[in-house]
Amino acid sequence: MDLVEPYREFFTITLADTDELRKEVFRLRYDVYCRELGWEAAENFPDQLERDIYDDSSRHCLLKHNRSGLFAGTVRMVMTRDSDHEPTIPLIEHCGDNLYDGPFHPSQMPGGSYGEISRLALRSEFRRRNGEQSSPDGHGEHLFEWSQDERRRFPHIALGLYLGASAVGLAEGADGVYAMMEPRLARHLRFAGIRFEQVGDPIEFRGLRAPFYISRKILLRYLSRPLRRLLFAIAEDMQLDV
Repeated sequence: MDLVEPYREFFTITLADTDELRKEVFRLRYDVYCRELGWEAAENFPDQLERDIYDDSSRHCLLKHNRSGLFAGTVRMVMTRDSDHEPTIPLIEHCGDNLYDGPFHPSQMPGGSYGEISRLALRSEFRRRNGEQSSPDGHGEHLFEWSQDERRRFPHIALGLYLGASAVGLAEGADGVYAMMEPRLARHLRFAGIRFEQVGDPIEFRGLRAPFYISRKILLRYLSRPLRRLLFAIAEDMQLDV
């Protein structure tokens, strides 16, 4: 199964490495997290740019829908530094008390050796069937319709963003990365060879979610061939050496 050709036909993933592109990231997150889902209070972001304390230590990815020109999604990789004496990732803030003791606890990892995939956001047009929700950006949905043919040929939009963040982590030299996700998503990723290991008890955090970890070694060993090719294609688009 070839995923690279439909991905390249429909989407482009880029690093948000300019102030203007980072504004697009924060604007998209505001639309999704504040306006659509209500997960963050809109009044906390009067400039309509959703940000937090981890953004300055993150590298951000933007997914662009080629046909419409719309930024469809975003994700970030929160990186740690060699000088960090305490874990500095969102996962610690949200579920630090629920993490299992052992070698995969962030406190056992050297600073700079790991990161966290975080703040994944997809516009409603790319999350739901047409007509379920009005467009959040003031335009009619028909302008940015995510067609059934596109859905059929490349249904793995969120997975593409996960691979984009993974490419960033690999390029940064991370030994492994954490992520908060629904256990059922982790099971689905496992079928594709992305073998996240649960490293803490589930908590209620925007739904039932648990902390997971995957090492560089395990990712590259078990990633399915189609997804491996997609990973390298995405890394090439972002001009990353993995």
